[in-house]
Amino acid sequence: MRDRPWILLGLALFAALVTFPLWYNTALGVAPKELELEKARGDACIYETAYMRERHMDVLMKWRDEVVRRGNRLVRIGGKTFEMSLTKTCLDCHRSKERFCDRCHDYAAVTPYCWDCHVAPEQGRVVAARARTAEGR
Repeated sequence: MRDRPWILLGLALFAALVTFPLWYNTALGVAPKELELEKARGDACIYETAYMRERHMDVLMKWRDEVVRRGNRLVRIGGKTFEMSLTKTCLDCHRSKERFCDRCHDYAAVTPYCWDCHVAPEQGRVVAARARTAEGR
């Protein structure tokens, strides 16, 4: 029981160190850095911007299941028909993976595995050029 003050002091010190970034930034009034993304080329996204920011991965996973497991390639949203494709639908408007996808994912500190299977538009041009070179064209 004589160690109680030391234990409480240790817990208080631990709590202060763990929460230091939160209360330090609050005390200084530092606002979080705003994320600046490249403007999309199209008129509007298939869903509202706020919905896509939070749920685009759910949309892409559902599309993947529909295309790969059921063979459905088209989806009708708001009276328009879209192809369920990351590279043909999404990247048609959001042209740069680095300036759109990567910037947002880095900001959110997530590592998606989309690009394990899909070829980014810029990479696709490089891969095609290497293939032509290897063929002697």
